[in-house]
Amino acid sequence: MLELLLQTGLNALYAAAYLSLVAVGLVLIFGVMGIINFAHGELFMLGAYVVVALYSGLQMPFVLVAAIGLVFVGCVGILMELSMFRQLRGNPLGGLVASIGFLMVLQALVAMGFGVRMEHVPPFTQDVIILSERVRLPVQRLIVIIVAVMLLVALWLFLKRTKFGWALRASAQDKEAAALQGISLRTTSLIAMFIGGALAGIAGSLTAPLISVTPTMGHSVIVAAFIVIIVGGIGSLEGAVLAAFIYAFVHTGVTTFLDGVIADIVGLALMLAVLVIRPTGFFGSADRA
Repeated sequence: MLELLLQTGLNALYAAAYLSLVAVGLVLIFGVMGIINFAHGELFMLGAYVVVALYSGLQMPFVLVAAIGLVFVGCVGILMELSMFRQLRGNPLGGLVASIGFLMVLQALVAMGFGVRMEHVPPFTQDVIILSERVRLPVQRLIVIIVAVMLLVALWLFLKRTKFGWALRASAQDKEAAALQGISLRTTSLIAMFIGGALAGIAGSLTAPLISVTPTMGHSVIVAAFIVIIVGGIGSLEGAVLAAFIYAFVHTGVTTFLDGVIADIVGLALMLAVLVIRPTGFFGSADRA
């Protein structure tokens, strides 16, 4: 029983790692731009398909492909800001509808290019860390955990210690005051979209060998990410990370001991309970960035 609990904990830690990257990017975009990006799950999907195209298809080194996925999806985020969100600034409903439309376009383009079948990416390493007879940690999952921690720490340092990071935080806290201080909302929006897209892209790239890649794979990820940011507090990066770990451990534990469908129901029930008890989430009153 103890070994099963340890294995479940390791599985949950892996899930929390990549979900944190997706949720933090979504929170950053909302905090700076005030837009709920429903296409964020498709950015995760694009990162996975970069691996399908370049790693599985062209046999390029996985590390290089993951880096390309990060930059490419970050640039897609910039494209979204320039083509849609900039014109819809101050119109959250319009931005929401536009992101849903972009979601459908991305799904259609990927389906046209790769088909609707599941893509199975070969692992980039078969190494496994054996902790006991029944407790094992694939090195692929360990790499996802390590990279996620490194990126989250790098983002924290960027937001707290750099000029552009201060500008992002100022824009998230009070856009009018930030503009009066000479901060360009256009620039901060571009930076937020690039970082948010890049984090989702690298999460998709790193997890591609561990999951089945399909054009609709972003659906489950975006639902989980919304649960996380609501539980953690919309606009709070710290809350998103904490809630990602809570959700991953709850969901993985229920899936292991009961059933995956029940786990989805429990996740939604957790979100509803938080909304009833604390509508602002765990860190809803905290600094947005």
